Amino acid sequence: MDEQALAERFDECRGHLRAVAYRMLGSLDEAEDAVQETWLRAARAGAGDVANLPGWLTTIAGRICLDMLRSRRRRGEDPAGLDGLDRLAELERAGGRDPEEEAVLADSVGLAMLVVLDRLGPAERVAFVLHDLFAVPFAEIAGIVERTPETTKRLASRARRRVHGTPAVPAADLARQREVVAAFLAASRSGDLDALLAVLAPDAFRRAEGAAGAAEVRGARRIAGETLANPVRARNARLALVDGSAGVVVAPRGRLAAVLRVTVEDGRIAGFTVVGDPSRLRAVRIALLR
Repeated sequence: MDEQALAERFDECRGHLRAVAYRMLGSLDEAEDAVQETWLRAARAGAGDVANLPGWLTTIAGRICLDMLRSRRRRGEDPAGLDGLDRLAELERAGGRDPEEEAVLADSVGLAMLVVLDRLGPAERVAFVLHDLFAVPFAEIAGIVERTPETTKRLASRARRRVHGTPAVPAADLARQREVVAAFLAASRSGDLDALLAVLAPDAFRRAEGAAGAAEVRGARRIAGETLANPVRARNARLALVDGSAGVVVAPRGRLAAVLRVTVEDGRIAGFTVVGDPSRLRAVRIALLR
């Protein structure tokens, strides 16, 4: 296959490679860089008699993404290590090739999914994304993560358990919690004051974890008013399993900024505990809420 033919075939695979890289890296900028590096390596190597070009390119992209994830970890970068709720608007406006496009892409993947994927180790993330999200066989992933197929299967299994988490309450209780928290989020996004008041207990509280008592807000009407005054938070808030119960992650473009532990009593929200400090966020167990 000559370079022109390879370039044409590569362009056909570009969307798939971008999707794979974005889920592995959680950043549109880095995903685009990984796709470009994939092309450079493929062009240098030449496709030769490669029978499965998409699979071959996915393998190259996987290795590049793994290297990028390992480099990120060595540099000590923490995807969850942002400065909490006060930076949400800044994160919304943050640079990048196309912040609006990245916001749409993150929402299509799932903000909570991106947050949870960022909690995985590099090899775990690659194994889970390639196998569970793109159905790449373990035998092929093994070569990327430099493990045996059996060890690679265990990596993906461990990642899967972390992604889906373990509820700390019975299924029926979790279902009720989910319904109440989902109703709160829907009312927040639609700006429906009456619906917010209906789902909040009259004496509901909101407090920041680790903050002094002065930081606590009480009363359904006050909490509802402050919620509606912060549409950026509502737009970037999603249901998640937080320390085993239904809660909320606030993650503009999939970058974790805060977690809300939610207390539900008698079918209403009795209170929120907001975790925004990076060191405290790292200790919170976050998983997808199924």
